[in-house]
Amino acid sequence: MISKKSLTMSLLSLSVITLTACGGGGSGGSAGGGGGSGNTTPTAPTWVAGQFPAESTLKNFCQTPRTGTDPFNSNRPYPDRAGTAMHEKMWLRSWTNNTYLWYREVVDRDPAPYSVAQYFNLLKTEQLTDSGTPKDNFHFTENTAEYQQQTQAGVSAGYGIRWSFGRNTPPRELTIAYTEPNSPAANAGLVRGDRLLSVNGIDFVNDNTQAGVDLLNRALFPSATGQRFDFVFESAAGARKAVSMTSANVAASPVQNVRVLDTFAGKVGYVQFNSHIALAQQQLISAVNQFADANIDELVIDLRYNGGGLLALASQLGYMVTGPNIIQGSFFERTIFNDKYPNTNPVTGQTLSPVPFYSKVIDYEAGRLTDTDLPSLNLSRVFILSTGNTCSASEAFINGLRGIDVEVILIGDQTCGKPYGFYPTDNCGTTYFTIQFTGVNAKGFGEYADGFIPKTNPVFQADVKGCPLADDFSKQLGDPAERLLGAAVYYAQNDRCPMVEAGSAGFGSLQMSDNHARVDDDAAGKMRLLDPRYQDILFNNKLMTELQPAEGNP
Repeated sequence: MISKKSLTMSLLSLSVITLTACGGGGSGGSAGGGGGSGNTTPTAPTWVAGQFPAESTLKNFCQTPRTGTDPFNSNRPYPDRAGTAMHEKMWLRSWTNNTYLWYREVVDRDPAPYSVAQYFNLLKTEQLTDSGTPKDNFHFTENTAEYQQQTQAGVSAGYGIRWSFGRNTPPRELTIAYTEPNSPAANAGLVRGDRLLSVNGIDFVNDNTQAGVDLLNRALFPSATGQRFDFVFESAAGARKAVSMTSANVAASPVQNVRVLDTFAGKVGYVQFNSHIALAQQQLISAVNQFADANIDELVIDLRYNGGGLLALASQLGYMVTGPNIIQGSFFERTIFNDKYPNTNPVTGQTLSPVPFYSKVIDYEAGRLTDTDLPSLNLSRVFILSTGNTCSASEAFINGLRGIDVEVILIGDQTCGKPYGFYPTDNCGTTYFTIQFTGVNAKGFGEYADGFIPKTNPVFQADVKGCPLADDFSKQLGDPAERLLGAAVYYAQNDRCPMVEAGSAGFGSLQMSDNHARVDDDAAGKMRLLDPRYQDILFNNKLMTELQPAEGNP
């Protein structure tokens, strides 16, 4: 199955404002039932069809309570107290009925025959979108300690590889999309475009034994640091690379490859933006200041691997692209909860109000706006590079700009289709993610459950003017000859999509200025990232697609 960790967009309640964010162990908090670990286990609650006890009477009653203190919550005691699995399942049931966006479409089943995990998987709609895909494709859980470590401490066991799966059953296809700086993968000389061939002598592409698949999964998704495996890759040019890598805690850089390209369309800024996490705020500010200093004419934001995160950060980036003269008081997104809460946020209790284009630096740790102004580029057009992994807050960024008539040119593939969000909520050591709101832009549009689609001639509202192109692994990200970036530059110069032969890699020689879109020397000197501590939670190693044998085979 595909982990939906990559597709998160959630809410963080602030004392003064409400930010949409992917923050820590959940903003749901302890609603009753907390405050320590009792020694007496209460009687398990009883399921009665159609009757839903208040979730506060069930929360933090745990079959296996945690003891000690929470290192990610000021070392406060865990709120767990003695309970039963039925307490946990009944809390999930009441919590779902209260906050789930499509609670009316959830079948009210007796929890007794199911484990906690099995029951949570049933607490969602079974309806389909117009294209026939599941309406709710973003229902998942994460171990709370691991989730907190990834989102707050910024580390996770892995190799620093962002993988791109072609197939996860034989014949498998797995390619490196990019590597994190100073990671085991980068230090081993692995780069974008390297394709995995084998692990510890097991044929990655064709092995169809359960033992082989189990080893491959252990190697690709290490559960801890210090796990060593031998890999064989093939480069985009066909050269073999045999490397040994040991899993480590890898710091991710959400903003990479900040460049200024000189073209016949003028100066084009390019930035690879991998994740809407709090760490990215200062890195984006640094990039925008660099672009402003260079007086760029066009901007390309590479969101092809950005699965989402902080919606407030997406609104900040929207402000930094456009500025107050274009926004003119309009809002970024209006959030809509289920029909029980037309005017109130069911998690925070606050009155609903639209998410603005935040023009100030945000102290995400303290949960407040500061007095520091964000820079802005005053652009009325932006190029977005996309794939099916462009999701959630990345799509909200596209939708928010379109809501104020900023021209978005979409280059690449159809986005994932997630106009929804949630509050990550911990209970008994598991953080639950269930869809609790949807969002619409200033024009009232938010129906892109099947994604935004780049079209040369847009027809429907979810169609976006641009160029439908497949991802190109033959070139490194930021290379102006790379297919998607090259197409954006070509479009900026010619106001149309380039002609690309099916299966071709890159563009080779584009019509650019004499220095062939060199990276500005001064810009290169400013490319150092300010705080590369945060681990990318989007598609990080063990959170990726698990491999499977083909059906009917051993």
